[in-house]
Amino acid sequence: MAVESEALRDAMSRFPTGVTVVSSVGPGGPAGATANAVASLSLEPPMLLACLDLGSRTLAAIEHARVFAVNVLSGDQADLARRFSTKDPHPEKWDGVDWRERAGTPMLEGVLMWLGCELRDVHDGGDHAIVTGRVLELEAGGDRAPLVFFGGEYRPLG
Repeated sequence: MAVESEALRDAMSRFPTGVTVVSSVGPGGPAGATANAVASLSLEPPMLLACLDLGSRTLAAIEHARVFAVNVLSGDQADLARRFSTKDPHPEKWDGVDWRERAGTPMLEGVLMWLGCELRDVHDGGDHAIVTGRVLELEAGGDRAPLVFFGGEYRPLG
């Protein structure tokens, strides 16, 4: 019996995940996409993975720049999660967003954690690409609650 995509989407909506914005800088400027399929991959060497839609302009920016960042959103940043989940042109996504460049990548202001990575590999993941990266720098701090995605909604944890 085959599992239909809607059944999988519905089942996975019951699995709470952290919410990030994966970002890079492409030829047209900063690029970013909301992603919750992000995980620590290795401690030695320090590596992460993130999954991005094959049609993602952020994926193209990462492949161009060879570096990317994972911005882990705090509980009060659901507006950023919604903004970067759209298909709006990148200049519109970034309009009014506070960020600065760090390690050649966009670091969003006010995030719970930022990790700057050097692209290692891009793997086939069906309708997504799995990008792996070596963590070159990180900034983590504060005791704020993270943003999670559960039941089809963004929610602060806690």
